[in-house]
Amino acid sequence: MIKKHIPNFITTLNIFSGCVAVYLAFKGNSQGAFIAILIAAIFDFFDGFAARLLKAYSPMGKELDSLADMISFGLAPGAIVFSLLSTAQLNEWLPFLAFLIPIFSGLRLAKFNIDDRQTSSFIGLPVPANAIFWAGIIYSFSPFLMNNISILLILIGLFCYFLISEIPMFSLKFKNVKWKDNQLQFIFLIVSFFLLIILQLSAFAPIIGWYILLSIGISLFKKTKQ
Repeated sequence: MIKKHIPNFITTLNIFSGCVAVYLAFKGNSQGAFIAILIAAIFDFFDGFAARLLKAYSPMGKELDSLADMISFGLAPGAIVFSLLSTAQLNEWLPFLAFLIPIFSGLRLAKFNIDDRQTSSFIGLPVPANAIFWAGIIYSFSPFLMNNISILLILIGLFCYFLISEIPMFSLKFKNVKWKDNQLQFIFLIVSFFLLIILQLSAFAPIIGWYILLSIGISLFKKTKQ
């Protein structure tokens, strides 16, 4: 049946968007790469949505999704950071540290695929969120980062750690439309909405920072109650 191929077709659009993002990143077009990664994230959401709606799950679809994420949310943000570090012209080898991002993204994806604890939530930062952070921060704050390369390098190390950490992070999947069953998701979305109004396209990196802080805060709160 045709419908069983629809989710995989959407995933291939994710791959295409990721390839475009990589190309634009190496051309130094951080804005275009940023938009391409956002488009890839939309396709990443809708391939899973389509699979659930059509009940068109398959082992091939799962593997294809991971391969797509590796390109769009692993290699693409690495290419964006590599391009920025290359522009800084501080050291010819320094830009290659950016490729820690796809390396740790690959580790995160492999870990997710074999971890049966991550069915309704995540352990470690999801690779789409990591990619959106990098695309957003380079697009919005590249002049600051160019003048503060040490901060950029610290962020690379920190977010690589987040990817493979054991920090519980909530999912945006809604159980239903009731507030009491989805309080965390609603709080996150409301604050994110206001950040988008205030900061517009510059809001994406802060939104991911808000997501991480909220996840850590909830995790610490739960530990204190145990």
